[in-house]
Amino acid sequence: MERHAVIVAGFGFRSAATEASLADALARAGATPQALAAPEDKAQTPLFRRFAAAQHLPVVAIDTARLTAQTTATRSPASAAARGTGSVAEAAALAAAGPGATLLAPRAISQDRCATCALARGTET
Repeated sequence: MERHAVIVAGFGFRSAATEASLADALARAGATPQALAAPEDKAQTPLFRRFAAAQHLPVVAIDTARLTAQTTATRSPASAAARGTGSVAEAAALAAAGPGATLLAPRAISQDRCATCALARGTET
């Protein structure tokens, strides 16, 4: 069975975030993903769906159990208190990229500080 590398962009974002916030965080992360990921509640928002459609990328919704099971490079106390993980963006990217996924770099933060994006590399079959 042939395996292919896949890059997933995971996102965390505040309610004040805009499509520009998400786009800036993705640009700062520095790679082109094949999918976008976010916690279930955020993945279903009109904002995230519009952003994904504009990027022509599928959305992967990550449930709480998968989100909190990830080991992140960043240890944000605010993220830990709100979501049970050191970085929502990093955890979402790792969960969506699958078992054995690795972060390409710690999360990137949008200039307006309303969105974070992290990239993880995994494999798909």
